[in-house]
Order: sequence, then structure tokens, then C-alpha cells
Amino acid sequence: MAPKKAPTFNFPDPMDNDTLIGHATTWRTFLDAWEKRDTHPIHPVWMLSGPRGIGKATLAYKIAKMVYGNVGDFFIIDLARNIDKDGKVKSDGKVISVYTVRAMIEKMQMSSMSGDWRVVLIDSVDELNTAASNAILKLLEEPPAKTLFLLVVHQLSNVLPTVRSRARVEKMHPLNISELRDLCTKFLPGEDVSTATLRLANGSFGKIANLKKSGGDAVYAELIDMLNNPHCNAGDMMAMAKKIAPDPALHGILLDVVASYGLADLYPSVTTAIADMNRIYLEPEISIFKIIRDIQKCL
Repeated sequence: MAPKKAPTFNFPDPMDNDTLIGHATTWRTFLDAWEKRDTHPIHPVWMLSGPRGIGKATLAYKIAKMVYGNVGDFFIIDLARNIDKDGKVKSDGKVISVYTVRAMIEKMQMSSMSGDWRVVLIDSVDELNTAASNAILKLLEEPPAKTLFLLVVHQLSNVLPTVRSRARVEKMHPLNISELRDLCTKFLPGEDVSTATLRLANGSFGKIANLKKSGGDAVYAELIDMLNNPHCNAGDMMAMAKKIAPDPALHGILLDVVASYGLADLYPSVTTAIADMNRIYLEPEISIFKIIRDIQKCL
């Protein structure tokens, strides 16, 4: 019998998402600064930092739309608009090239001088390659007048210290369970999202979205039930490994299982094993079986 396909969900791009739940403090902080800009010049570079999937880009676009007001110029740097040296879109890129940044700078130099505010949004700084980061740094050293830079950052340690030093860093926090429920009601109507899944998300609705798209929440629950069964054997573990192996999006739930049992000593080895599966040619079924067996031995 063919495996049951995971349901299809449509989650809006942050640019098109008008629903911001949580992060009221960060939003209010920016609004206060913006409203006082005539007497207290607003900082030109705002860095929105926090875990993936909590709404940083959604907030960045909300701020951008208010600032440029569909009158000024809006420049976006992200993987979807990433280009190579010939100006062609790199649809499979994993890092943002310096050519993308240079093209944006050229457009800025050619943009209208109407006096309206311009916004540059980078999603995310973590994905800039070294040359692209240095090109952005040169721009930030002397920011153009009436230009606001919104930098989305998933991990501050990935940002060049010189870039970070030129920004106002706003640390955004994971969403709470109530906020996650509100987002599930909005974007997953009719779906049964368990409390266990909400906790598994660690405050990231993006993770819930990925779990739902991949069916990872159901696989995670099944894996936990199996490990809690004192009669589970090698055959059960291999069957579970075969279920997880084909979809790389599911491999991360193994780390979630390690965390749920508080097996901190296993975390480094499991992290390395998952990375090796994706980086070099290995049989994922065997690697995943070994991870599950190691977890079971620690229980």
C-alpha cells in the first residue's frame, strides 16, 4: 500500500502576510522611534534577531510597508532574488551572492531622489556570503540619507561583528503557546495541532508549518510511542527508520526526540550523524536506525 501523502498547506510569504502575532514590544519600539524621527533621528540600521520561524521577516515587511508607504523605493535581498555574476537568478542557491548586493546598490544609486524614504530589507544576513557581507558593510558605514535598513538575522554569531556594531539589535523571542495556537487557528483551520506539537515547535510557527507539510508531527508522535514501548525491538526501529529516511525534512525530529528525553550527551553525536547523512553519501536508513537504537539504549 502506498504511503499516505502529507496534506498540502499554503502559508503566505512574509511579504504577503498581514498577520503579525506576538512581538508587540519590538513593533512598539520601532513605532516610537519612527514617530519621533523629526526631533530624534531614527537609527538607520535595525537588526531583527531571533530563532527561525518566529515572525522576524513578517515584522520586517510590516515596518517596510509603513516606512516607504508605496511611494518611496523598496529593495529586497533574499535567496529568491539571488543572482549570479551574469545577472541570472540562482534558484538553487544556499547563500546570497555579492552580485545580488551589488545589483541592489546600483538600483539604489539610480533610484528617485524625490525625498521619500527608501527601505532595504535583507532576509537573511545569515545567508550572505563573505563578499556580500563586506559589500553591505561598506554601505552601512555611510548609510544614504532617509534610508532604512532592516536586517533579518537567525543567529547573531553568524553576523560580522563590524556589521552588528553598526546596527540597532532588537532581540525577538520565541512565541508562547497561546500565540502559536492563534497562528494555527489562522493558517491551519480545521487541523488538530496537539499541545505536544506546539511544545515541539519551541516557539516557532515556521517549525509547525514544516512539521505539518512533511507530516513530521505524526511521525514524531509515533516515534515517541515506539520508544516508550518496553517491547519495541530492532524490527520496529528499522521500520521507523525507513519511514523517516526518505524525507530529509524529517531528520530533524531525531534531535527533537533527544531533547524531549533530556539526553544532552547524545546531542553532538546525533547532530553530526544527521549532518553526515546530508553531506556525504550514506545510507540514511542505517544511520537513522543507529540513532534510534542509541536513544533507546539511554532510556
